[in-house]
Amino acid sequence: MQLFRRYICMRAVQEMTQYTALTTGWAMEHRTRVKFCGITRLEDALAAASLGVDALGFVFYQSSPRYISPVRASAIIKQLPPFISMVGLFVDMDRDSLAATLVETRIDMVQFHGNESAAECEQAAAGAYIKALRMAPGIDIAAEIARYGQARAILLDNYDEKMMGGTGSAFDWKRLPPNLSKPIILAGGLDASNIGEAIKTTRPYAVDVSSGIESQYGVKDLAKMREFMNEVAKIGH
Repeated sequence: MQLFRRYICMRAVQEMTQYTALTTGWAMEHRTRVKFCGITRLEDALAAASLGVDALGFVFYQSSPRYISPVRASAIIKQLPPFISMVGLFVDMDRDSLAATLVETRIDMVQFHGNESAAECEQAAAGAYIKALRMAPGIDIAAEIARYGQARAILLDNYDEKMMGGTGSAFDWKRLPPNLSKPIILAGGLDASNIGEAIKTTRPYAVDVSSGIESQYGVKDLAKMREFMNEVAKIGH
């Protein structure tokens, strides 16, 4: 546990430095960042890196068809080039298991995608976390962002009563209010055919895609990945 605490403190300092630099640039000149989520294979991760993706997501939620074990994720991460953020997705995982996963994988950022409270997120990830919000009817986005005040960013995903994410369907982007106080990561039903419109409509800090670049669950499609990145690049700032 002492080793875990030292690791978390180290990551918190590193991520705060990176976040300050990124959000300063975001306020001045915004390039839309891209995260490919649901990575399960080394070849897909390397292909994503070659295309210039900013972050890769690894799903540590065993009910997900894109689940990957910490051991397998660690083996992939160790073979990737630098300057790509590694993000771990968790859904209501107990603290000890989450801690063990962080130590095993050495991921850069935790993404909480369940019903975790703000206090649970902050204690488990020492502030180095993204909080996912599902766009349920009537949700007060500004109030939820205030509740998770220590989150580095807020990910907005489509709401589904049975699924915690990865639905492959989008929510109404016009529901996103302007001038929110946190960087927003847009997710849910994105692919090359709609990503341009999505960025123009919402102006997010980043976009998160999984099913829109797959040939099947957990297996990425190189052509779809390339087309997605090309469409994002067309938007520019």
